[in-house]
Amino acid sequence: RLIGDLPFFVALDSADLWANQELFMLDAHGRPTFLAGVPPDYFSPLGQLWGTPMHDWQAQGATSYRWWIDRLRSLLGHVDLVRLDHFRAFAAAWHVPAGAMTAETGQWLPGPGASLFRALEESLGRLPLIAEDLGLITDDVRRLRDQFGLPGMRVLQFAFDGDPKNLMLPENYVSNIVAYTGTHDNNTTRGWYEALPADERQYVWSYLKQPAGESDRAAWELIRLAWSSSAALAIVPLQDVL
Repeated sequence: RLIGDLPFFVALDSADLWANQELFMLDAHGRPTFLAGVPPDYFSPLGQLWGTPMHDWQAQGATSYRWWIDRLRSLLGHVDLVRLDHFRAFAAAWHVPAGAMTAETGQWLPGPGASLFRALEESLGRLPLIAEDLGLITDDVRRLRDQFGLPGMRVLQFAFDGDPKNLMLPENYVSNIVAYTGTHDNNTTRGWYEALPADERQYVWSYLKQPAGESDRAAWELIRLAWSSSAALAIVPLQDVL
C-alpha cells in the first residue's frame, strides 16, 4: 500500500489558490493579508515563516468544505493512506501579518476543528488519515485527533531527553500511532547520534541496556526499537536503512 501526504497550505502561485481565491485570506489585489508559519521552536529561534497564504475558514465552511473534500478525494485516488501535514493547524494556526520579516510576530487563530472532519466523513466515509501532530501540541489538538481516532506520530530521535514520561519513548506508545526513527525534518539517525554530547550518547546506550557502540549500530538499534514497538505502523527513512 502507498502513503501520501496532504500539505495543509498551498502556494501563492498555485493553481489551487488561483482557482479558489475566495477561500483564502487575500486582499482586493489577491495578495495575502496573513502568512503561515510557526513561532520560535526547536528548529528555529526566529520561528519559521513559510510565506503561504492562510485559509479563510468562514468562507470555506460556507461551501461545506467542498475544496477540502475534492482535494482529499483526488489524493485518495492515488494512495491508500494520507498523512495530514501540520495537523495542529486544524485546531489553530499561527498567523503572521503580511510584510513581517520573521515568524516571531504572529497570533494563534482557530481552525475549522471538528466541523471539517465531520464533513469529510460524511462525503468520503472512514478517513484513512495519519495526523502529523509534532511541534507545539496543545490539548485542543489532541482532543481533535482523538475525537476522530486518528493515529499520531512518534519520533525516536526526540525520545532521549532523560524524562521517563516522554511520549516518544517506546514504553509510552499506544497502538494507534505511527513510529519513526526520524522524519524529513530530522538529521539521519546516524548523523543525529554523532552530533549528541557524550553524556546523551551514553544515555541512549543505557536505555538500550547495551554497551556503547558505533554510530551505525546506534542507527540499527533505533530501527529495531521502532519496528519492535507497539505502534501499529513503523516507518524508517531509507537513509537510516542505508
